[in-house]
Amino acid sequence: MTWRIGLIGATGIAARAVIAPSRDRHDLVVHAVAASDRDRAAAFGRRHGVTVLPSYEDVVTAPDVDVVYISLHNSAHLQWARRACAEGRTVLVEKPLCLSLTEHDLLREAEQRGGGQVLEALPTLGHPWHDVVRRVLRQGRFGRLRDVQSRFTFRTPEPGGYRLRPDLGGGIFYDVASYWLQALQETVGLPSYGGAGTAWCAEPHGVDHAFEAVLPLPDGATATLTCSFAAQHTAEHLFHLDEARVRVRGVLLPAAGAVALNVAIRTTTGHTEITRTEPVSYYPRQLERLAQLLSGRAGHWGAESAAARDRIRIMEHIHRTARREIRAAALDEEHR
Repeated sequence: MTWRIGLIGATGIAARAVIAPSRDRHDLVVHAVAASDRDRAAAFGRRHGVTVLPSYEDVVTAPDVDVVYISLHNSAHLQWARRACAEGRTVLVEKPLCLSLTEHDLLREAEQRGGGQVLEALPTLGHPWHDVVRRVLRQGRFGRLRDVQSRFTFRTPEPGGYRLRPDLGGGIFYDVASYWLQALQETVGLPSYGGAGTAWCAEPHGVDHAFEAVLPLPDGATATLTCSFAAQHTAEHLFHLDEARVRVRGVLLPAAGAVALNVAIRTTTGHTEITRTEPVSYYPRQLERLAQLLSGRAGHWGAESAAARDRIRIMEHIHRTARREIRAAALDEEHR
């Protein structure tokens, strides 16, 4: 069977994550695209050989579209994912799936009413490095886990883009949180509640350009995220145990193609062990996951939904604590 994909958003990520890997498949074909700027949509359609439709509404209602891929600004994910669900479409939404538990539950309600299914486009899911780290922790050779430190820096966005607009769900934390929480979820597990954040903004009502989050883990350890917009790209996790540290660098490199990652263990005695994972390319793997779910060959939508809900719950709570601090500081400044 062949599923036809309609794109909402003529974006670079749509080209990299969907169009490029779909060219090597017969079961997933990009059929149509729409964008808020019709000239941009037309140029995108010519470049990639995709039919251009007049509007997002035309994409979700097109009878020859089976799957809708959404790569809009974060605050628009809910609106168009719900609309696609109402038409019974399968929906692949760029991370973060949505911005709150309320939004998540509205999406699930739309699924039940319309018969559609929603999946978060989180390409890091199921990478082999997670298995390596889980095995190290389970074996207990190096004692208990003490803390997990994660660090991400993304290039500063161009002025005018949604990542620099709070009303559109911008900010570095929303850009990074899904990657961070998914890595913890697959290696050490997520707590049922908790966490706090600190945001650094250029102005009181602006987006966070830098962010730090602290999350207590189920086994008594602590996870810390440090992230910011910066000139250089960084994406790494460091697991501290009693007698060793486990480091995984470049965890987003497979977005550029098939890359092997090194899981490096450095013991307190100075011994180093390196496990090299199989090369993985994130976006072809993500489309394979979509095809398997569509065909019923692997996994089930319920598990995907529950895992996404846990991530969104913690993301929302941490972001809210940070914004409260910023508002309180702004009020203090106004009353001085």
